[in-house]
Amino acid sequence: WRGPMIIKALKQMLHGVVWAGVDTLIIDLPPGTGDVQLTLSQKVNISGVVIVSTPQELALIDAIKGINMFKKVNAPILGMVENMSYLQTKSGEIIDVFGKGSVEIAAKKNSINFLGDIPIDKSISSSGDKGVPYLIENNETDAGKKIMKIASYIDKKIK
Repeated sequence: WRGPMIIKALKQMLHGVVWAGVDTLIIDLPPGTGDVQLTLSQKVNISGVVIVSTPQELALIDAIKGINMFKKVNAPILGMVENMSYLQTKSGEIIDVFGKGSVEIAAKKNSINFLGDIPIDKSISSSGDKGVPYLIENNETDAGKKIMKIASYIDKKIK
């Protein structure tokens, strides 16, 4: 999808749906500073932004661009999360597949709260494929506990 198509779909989703009873609407945006982010920040009262990045340098470059754009439009940045931070084997060994700690360092450099890291968990993908929210079946996993902690923090900050 190109910018205008995404913006049209976003406007339809925001204004063509009855959102009664929804406490929090989370919109997962593509990385960077594209038309969608700018339009959303101009058309919607944003309660908060969470920047999510994997530890790779290239992904972090896009995340930093997003931070700078959201700062320019005065959108409150609630924090940063490092996604796909590590892989834990059955024996408990932690493997930093994509590197480690770069998101936390970027958060500190930009005076943003680091909200935590989320490990690679194949159940995240398979839950989505089944149409079952990940936390329904996996709230006691390492990733599930970390996601719940981050979600609780965000919920408190925006209410």
